[in-house]
Amino acid sequence: MSLGKGELMDAAKSAMLTQIPEAGWSDRQKIALTCRSLFDAGHDSGLAGQISARGRTQGTFLTQRLGLGFDEITEDNLLLVDEDLEVLEGDGMANPANRFHSWVYRARPDVNCIVHTHPLHVAALSMLEVPLQVSQMDTTPLYDDCAFLADWPGVPVGNEEGEIISAALGDKRAILLAHHGQLVVGATIEEACSLAHLIERAARLQLLAMAAGEIKPLPPRLAEEAHDWTLTPRRSVANFSYYARKALRSHPDAVNQ
Repeated sequence: MSLGKGELMDAAKSAMLTQIPEAGWSDRQKIALTCRSLFDAGHDSGLAGQISARGRTQGTFLTQRLGLGFDEITEDNLLLVDEDLEVLEGDGMANPANRFHSWVYRARPDVNCIVHTHPLHVAALSMLEVPLQVSQMDTTPLYDDCAFLADWPGVPVGNEEGEIISAALGDKRAILLAHHGQLVVGATIEEACSLAHLIERAARLQLLAMAAGEIKPLPPRLAEEAHDWTLTPRRSVANFSYYARKALRSHPDAVNQ
């Protein structure tokens, strides 16, 4: 009972290592489940948006096939492509807009998964040309961790857009793209999936709060503490496991069971 907050947080982190086990899904299964989960959360925008994860070979990544919506992705219809989007495994072609993923992966060795989508509230906020404001506890994993690209560079199918977006992202885990959508990156697929869910919620909260009054900022020290606490790897595992279980109830065809 006499332990301080910091000690209790450390004890909880240690307990998570044994009490929250890895689910054992493959990267292909995680991507498919991420696609289905985000589809259910309103991230679908026709064929727009891409999710990718680094392949085992340098300069390769897994992503979905052009022509399939997020609700149609399975572990079996994903593609393995190189930096030029040449298909190494699978049938079909990658979305040409995947090209900027290569730029992010080259610039950020710490990144192993990228989620780029155009969800409704993020897209609406992007039209205002204002940065994301994180001012609510649930969304603190994005506190001081979301960049903003104020200038729309056009459809991101060229190397120029890849250079612009990767530079604007910098060392952040997320970026709001004006007149476009959002991009989040993670050290793991689980982390990227969790952040993608959160950035849409954060945008929705911001729009609601802006309509009601002036958004008040969080105390920086406490917000930074919450950011670090909520981004521990095992919390990302727990979050993803929940999203995956929920997706499987509606989309049992996403993975081979």
